[in-house]
This record gives sequence, structure tokens and C-alpha cells, in this order.
Amino acid sequence: MLDANAFATLALLIGLELVLGVDNILVISILVSRLPHDKQELARRIGLGLALIARIGMLALVLALASLQDPIVWHLSVRDLILIAGGLFLLYKAVKEIHHTLEMHEEARAPKQLKGALTAAIVQIVMLDLVFSVDSVITAIGLTDHLWVIVTAVVVSFGIILAFAGPVGDFILNHPALKILALAFLITIGITIFLEGLHHHVPKPYIYLPMGFALFVEILQMRYAHNRAEQRKEPAIED
Repeated sequence: MLDANAFATLALLIGLELVLGVDNILVISILVSRLPHDKQELARRIGLGLALIARIGMLALVLALASLQDPIVWHLSVRDLILIAGGLFLLYKAVKEIHHTLEMHEEARAPKQLKGALTAAIVQIVMLDLVFSVDSVITAIGLTDHLWVIVTAVVVSFGIILAFAGPVGDFILNHPALKILALAFLITIGITIFLEGLHHHVPKPYIYLPMGFALFVEILQMRYAHNRAEQRKEPAIED
């Protein structure tokens, strides 16, 4: 049924998906960073395409299984176990990548290894997107019973994320300081997801506001460094 409330909910869900998409873009940028540049866009497109299918499948699963949030072991539900596993993997991946970046390890890979790396990146994009989508899917179902609203919000947000994942990812990877900052953000996000799985709620403003402020300061620093470099290139003014 098409009504004003349905469209208002659709706009709200798209906004929610895009906010969560910031985390997704950071993760995708890091996961594809070890691939050759000409393979990175392919990994993004295939990974996000499969993640879209998997997220719609999760939506159907959540609709079919109301027990997703019922405790199954140690007072933890399926949702909690997914969040705990996803948070730990994100922590592992971010710490490993920080070590790799700081030590400047550049490994020469054979074509077979590159193919394996591409497959691994795609699989990780899909799995981590599912981790990020657990709460958003459950929230969406709680907000509306219109299936078309939820599916439309997911598809539209995925299209926007796909459009910006490449440029934003390349910008981050081309600036080492931003890459380190993004990896630090992923550690924070990983800890937050892990705590959510253990039923310790962390208010999102406590996460996103410091992240936004740190990003703003880093952009100011980059602008300052750019202006200094431009001044040094200017020829001296003759009397």
C-alpha cells in the first residue's frame, strides 16, 4: 500500500542504511587495498552485489525465524553470536592491516595468489556486510511491515554505497594518514559490535562524533600541508 507513512519510513530506512554504509565503505576500502588497482573495482562490485543478495536473503530469514533474538547458549542469541564473531574478525583484520601498513610490507604475489586474494576479499565483504546488516534488518522489520519499503531502502542505499565506495576508498588509500585513521575507526567499530553482541549497548553518537572530529582535524592538517607545499613552489617576487 502506497501512503505517506510508507514513504516517510522508506526515507528513514535509506538514511539508516547510509549511516551504516559509512562503516561498510571503510571496511571495503581496507579489504580491497591489498589487491591490484585494476582488480579493486571488480572486487567491490561483485562483493556488494553478492552482499545485496545475501542481505535480502537475511531479511527473508528474519521474517521466517522470529527466534533470531532468542537465547540459544549462555544467554546469547544467533544475532549476538554473529555480532561477536564479526567484531572479533574486524578487530583482527584492522590490527593486522595496521601492522602491515606501519611495517610497509609489500609482498610479491603470484597470479594464483592474486586470484585467491580476490576471492577472499569478496567473501569477506559479503560476510562483514551481513554482520553490519543484522541490526538494521531487525530494526527495519520493527519499523514497517511493508516488505517493498525495506527491499527498496536496501537496494537504493547499496546503489549509493557502490557509487561512492570507489572514490572514497581510493582517496583514503592514497593518503596514508587517513588510512591509519580509518583502521583505527575499524578497531573502534569492531569493539562496539563485539560489545553489542554481549548486550552492552554503546550509544552511536559516542562513536561517530569523535570519529567525525578526528577526520575533520586530519582534513585540516592535509589542507595545511597542501598550502605549505604550494607556497614553496611559488617563485620568489623580484623587487
